[in-house]
Amino acid sequence: MTPAVPSSPALQVRGLTKRFDRPAVDALDLTVRPGEFYALLGPNGAGKTTTLRMVAGLLRPDAGSVSVLGIDALADPIAAKQIMAWVSDEPMIYDKLTPLEYLAFVAGLWGIDPGISGPSAHDLLVSLGLEPHLHERCEGFSKGMRQKVALAGALVHDPRLIILDEPLTGLDALSARHVKGLLGDRVRAGCTVIMTTHILEVAERMADRIGVIASGRLVAEGTLEELRQQNGRNDTSLEDVFIALVNVETAAA
Repeated sequence: MTPAVPSSPALQVRGLTKRFDRPAVDALDLTVRPGEFYALLGPNGAGKTTTLRMVAGLLRPDAGSVSVLGIDALADPIAAKQIMAWVSDEPMIYDKLTPLEYLAFVAGLWGIDPGISGPSAHDLLVSLGLEPHLHERCEGFSKGMRQKVALAGALVHDPRLIILDEPLTGLDALSARHVKGLLGDRVRAGCTVIMTTHILEVAERMADRIGVIASGRLVAEGTLEELRQQNGRNDTSLEDVFIALVNVETAAA
């Protein structure tokens, strides 16, 4: 396994490109710093999910490079995946298992000692408000509960880069608070979180930096204050800034 380079960016992509019937991601350059919460925003079809799937090793890019904490994720995908977590907006778990059994299964795939993974799994599930359901089969769970089990499973190997695609989809207010609290704790502990969301208030409140992607290209990036200054909108919400950026890109296209 290639060791991660401590001084390297948590994520660095250069010239990342993917075409389907049209360019989905168009020579994208993106750098995310270690220990930051980065929100990737964009309208539907902008290329957010395609970008994250390529970073996570689920989709092969047509061109470009992906580096995760100094590891070339295209040349050494196993090493990169060992320090990453991926959570999609459609949770995929095993219905016949309980949350504890599912996390034990995932930890076993990673080769983690059950003496270590067991307490960690329990704590993760409790922190997400699932303590009353630890021994229930997942088949009867709501989408929000399934999303929380999938998130716990993605974190059981203690990844250093956490990639989430619309993680709050289907969650009620209390569940969303549990997830946001867990992610905040991970960032404070030194992890890096990259998240797409359509809930702009979450990005506004949680993200250290925000990237706006449109037509497969990064059209703006920075803190909320920097994005406001770039658009001459010093006292407006992220929603107003986002709509202005996307409208400008649409007009330019």
